[in-house]
Amino acid sequence: MQLISREEIKTLLEQPKGNCVSIYMSTHPAGQEVRQDPIRLKNLVKEAEERLIDAGLEQKQAIALLQKAHEIDTQDFWEQTVDLGLAIFISQDIFRYYTMPLNFQELVVVTDRFHIKPLLPILNGDGRFYLLALSQQDVRFFEATRYSINEVEIENLPKSLDEALQKDETAKEGQFRSRISRGGTSSSSSQPGEFHGQGSPDRDKHQEDILEFFHIIDDVLHEKLREQKAPLVLAGVEYLLPLYRQASTYQHLMEEGITGNPEILSAQELHHEAWPIVEADFQKSQQDVLERFHQLFGGDTGKATNNLKEIIPAAYYQRVDSLLVAVAQQQWGLFDPSSETVYLHEDKETGDEDLLDFAAAHTLLNGGTVYAVPPEQIPYSTPVAAIFRY
Repeated sequence: MQLISREEIKTLLEQPKGNCVSIYMSTHPAGQEVRQDPIRLKNLVKEAEERLIDAGLEQKQAIALLQKAHEIDTQDFWEQTVDLGLAIFISQDIFRYYTMPLNFQELVVVTDRFHIKPLLPILNGDGRFYLLALSQQDVRFFEATRYSINEVEIENLPKSLDEALQKDETAKEGQFRSRISRGGTSSSSSQPGEFHGQGSPDRDKHQEDILEFFHIIDDVLHEKLREQKAPLVLAGVEYLLPLYRQASTYQHLMEEGITGNPEILSAQELHHEAWPIVEADFQKSQQDVLERFHQLFGGDTGKATNNLKEIIPAAYYQRVDSLLVAVAQQQWGLFDPSSETVYLHEDKETGDEDLLDFAAAHTLLNGGTVYAVPPEQIPYSTPVAAIFRY
């Protein structure tokens, strides 16, 4: 399984405009249904071909554009597909597919950009998080969702304290760089010799070594996580977790962690312990947005609305801070930026796009937060609700 990140979704959205094909379908890892999956894919690719022809391509051009989608339709591919959903993205220069733990509604969209709304639950309530299993002998880093967990090998991440300190030539020469907080001032929490309840000098030195070890881990992870917002859960024996928190610069490190020896826990056991911690955080974040929406909606602030005709231009011009949008629903229409006019259509017309997806895409591109949720979780039975920045 290949988990998709916020950055990958943004990359899909930022591709040059043209004929962009997005295909979503559910898959079945076992049982009689699995034999129907190749037929479903062929039917969806055929539908995409027809829509490309409607958009102005000749049939041979449409067939050529979709050729790579046919190439993945092999027995090996279906035998290895163990997740719930398949998403395929095709344009003149791009071919990507993801098998993911999301049960997609069958959907084919052909517009001048990729359709990404069905992916968004992976970023919130069923979303992505990280897990760092810490011990002096074995460090493991994982990417996970509600449904899955995968260990990730990170270049230069030390696997043990000995590897970090004893095998590092710079460390042997006592040339650790001074630890400066990323704000630019010395961090008192990272200065050696300041542990409360100190014991013997050997014990103090060992704690200093562990803290230095954790600084090295944090430096490596900083490069990977610098643009991320997903929660990070720690797992380790109880006295190690506060030491790592002293060293960590990651802003989304969870206060609650998994205590105990992670070396004896499998990835699945760590996931079982971590998900309740993360789920509570996801739910709180979404609940906070709902409460803010109700506080602002209907007042004189003009900072909250569920009117799609107001939300579309606001998303386009970077005004949306938080967006709640219904999954598995579409609202077809057009947006004219020059006049800021939104046209809504009951049925899809030539040239239309899903304006719910449009709002989600531009909110995401412009640094806002998107919560793709079941329709019943959006206030006042509308398919969308937004909080504006100003």
